[in-house]
Amino acid sequence: MALKLKSGFFLQLLVLLMAVLVFFGCASIQKPMGGPRDRTPPKLLLATPLNETRNFKATSIKLDFDEYFKLSSQYQEITMSPALDKALEFKVKGKSLLINFKDTLQKNTTYVINFGKAIVDVNEGNVLKNFTYVFSTGPHIDSLSISGTVTNTQTQQKEKDATVMLFTLKQDSLLFGKKKPAIYATTDSSGNFTLGNLHDGDYRIYALKEASPNKIYDNENELIAFLKKPLHITKDTSNIQLTLFKQAPESFRVVSKNFDPDGKMSFVFNMPLTDPGVKINYPPNIDDQKLVDFSRTKDSAQIYLRNMDFDSISVSFTDKGKPLDTVYLRKGRKEAFTRTINLTYNINNDSKLKPGADLNIYVNSPIESFDPSRIILLEDSVSRTNFTLTKDPVSAKKFTLKYRWRQLVKYQIAFNEGTFVNIYGDKNKRLVKNFSIDKPENYGSIALKVTVPDSTGKSSYVIELLNEQKVAMRKDVITKNTTLNYKDYPAGKYQVRITYDTNGNGRWDSGNVKKKLYPEQIVLIPTLFTLRPNWEAEDTVEVPKEVATP
Repeated sequence: MALKLKSGFFLQLLVLLMAVLVFFGCASIQKPMGGPRDRTPPKLLLATPLNETRNFKATSIKLDFDEYFKLSSQYQEITMSPALDKALEFKVKGKSLLINFKDTLQKNTTYVINFGKAIVDVNEGNVLKNFTYVFSTGPHIDSLSISGTVTNTQTQQKEKDATVMLFTLKQDSLLFGKKKPAIYATTDSSGNFTLGNLHDGDYRIYALKEASPNKIYDNENELIAFLKKPLHITKDTSNIQLTLFKQAPESFRVVSKNFDPDGKMSFVFNMPLTDPGVKINYPPNIDDQKLVDFSRTKDSAQIYLRNMDFDSISVSFTDKGKPLDTVYLRKGRKEAFTRTINLTYNINNDSKLKPGADLNIYVNSPIESFDPSRIILLEDSVSRTNFTLTKDPVSAKKFTLKYRWRQLVKYQIAFNEGTFVNIYGDKNKRLVKNFSIDKPENYGSIALKVTVPDSTGKSSYVIELLNEQKVAMRKDVITKNTTLNYKDYPAGKYQVRITYDTNGNGRWDSGNVKKKLYPEQIVLIPTLFTLRPNWEAEDTVEVPKEVATP
């Protein structure tokens, strides 16, 4: 009897012990709940030898951090200046980083190891940016510095996470655009940068904004900045201003080409054109049937063909009649395409049509014929027929419906099946749109008196009115003092952007790094102009003098 009780007791004890182990085991792997997220990158606790050691004689460095970390893209991010012939060796052990030298160091030389964004904490991925380890094999450490700001030319905003790069004059032609720099820094959230521990001498400075950073300017879609003149560094230098821009390609190229699901051909160019043209070379005898839509910025095109009975096609592009590029596309000769006619309108997101405006209708494919009798227009549920529908003389995809619209009523317009027939013979299904007319008091007008610094009429300026989303609502080119009248614009806050149109072509022109050409300057006037509802206002804009560039 006693043996049975003892066995039962031990069995109960064993079950209880297992439950406790399971509970604490599960608890040990749970993440802590609540509390603020860790946004602090790893912090250096100790460097052996110490940072900024003079008369350095060690063959390795040990860096101890306050938390576990990992190295990210170390062979891209970590650089040493001056560079060694043999690459550094990195080993992560716990919270420490060991760096071994595989090469002999030069005498009386300041070395800087720049870790870029390589040191990242394990848990949250916080990056220790712009961390450097400096030492000298002699009694002196180079201590000169360069600091400044990087700005985006188009937005006029300070650019964070841009890479500012420095090359000696001897290195510049050999390394820029070919290899990553040894001296660089990343801009902070205010677009500021500092490059330290520099030796006196002459340098070239650049800034680079990349989608996939490799610190090499090797893609025409990247943003670049530079100074024309070398920097002669003999003392600390500050207030370096770099403006990023997207360089205009030196030659035209079609960067994207394809057949869309509806059968049209879509092309994207690497640069905008002035007076673009298209010719179908092959198959023969179909060039005269093409319909071409160029984008508003003239940097892309869509081509529609009635006859799709071919398996390959050759298309040539021109600008001002000058041949630029010829591309080829292939498809199945009997390939099927899916086409559905859809409509969009000049109606805002609140389903409001601007007072006094006609209803513009945009079709997603070129229209061969249309039948206005199939349109039903309801005004507060009452049918109205005294409207007109006209096809745009330039675009086969745009129509205008004219009617004397009224306030405080509800409109419904229905395009019954077969109202529109496109060039392929497809008919629209029934399409319905509900809308009303916006109140006039939701719109305002403003007269901006613009004064220019050069009143001789020899200088040209592009004036753009931007809404709160920084979208250009209108563009004007002026050469003298002018009053620009903006009538019946949606109430809100607006801003003026000015481009110094140096070559007088009425648009912003980019720069070129190799030719040492800066882009045309852009100024964003900081003053916000308020268009008040149902109000006519006046204000002034003074175009500042163009800033001299170094």
